[in-house]
Amino acid sequence: MKNRELAHFNMIEQQIRPCEVLEGRILDLLKQIHRENFVPANMKELAFADLEIPLGHGVAMWQPKLEARAVQELHLTRNDRVLEVGTGSGYLTALLSALSGHVTSVEIEPELSAMAKQNLVAARRSNVTLEIGDAAHGWGSGTYDAIVLTGSTPVLPAAFQSSLNVGGRLFAIVGDAPVMEAKLITRVAPDVFEAVNILETCVAPLRNAEQPKRFVF
Repeated sequence: MKNRELAHFNMIEQQIRPCEVLEGRILDLLKQIHRENFVPANMKELAFADLEIPLGHGVAMWQPKLEARAVQELHLTRNDRVLEVGTGSGYLTALLSALSGHVTSVEIEPELSAMAKQNLVAARRSNVTLEIGDAAHGWGSGTYDAIVLTGSTPVLPAAFQSSLNVGGRLFAIVGDAPVMEAKLITRVAPDVFEAVNILETCVAPLRNAEQPKRFVF
């Protein structure tokens, strides 16, 4: 237990605070929702390391600092309806659900969705709806107060911006390897969007992510 507490403390102080995650409620949340319970059993010793943790199917958990920064940037409230594209192990889902009213999380890989369901039930996160499907180009006809894409996309589909309520926020990692930009896009009026570049990073793309139109010679 002491080793876990030390590793968690080091994660906060050495990774997360230096990534400009300073909001008290976010730091408290990271203590309440135990990341090691969402990591594959054979990799629990890496739960607090500054690296991505592979989940299989070409998917990995983000680095802890990226998870924390995304949650902080979304400025969630208890009234917010959230869409998460790419459930993975359910850890980010749990963080989002702890701060919002409801999370709809879509995962293209049924095996991962099943794993996430077990993890979220164990963590007693009940305000979550898990769905299986390909949401790389948008999902359904509903609108949301916050949307987060857990895989990158070379081109950001317009469907995500149009799925935001006015005042809604979208966290997406846009671009091609080796350098991508994590962006926060806010719908400030029905036809007005503001985009802010948060940080440079590089994560695996969503399966079937939208591609730029390329010239053919």
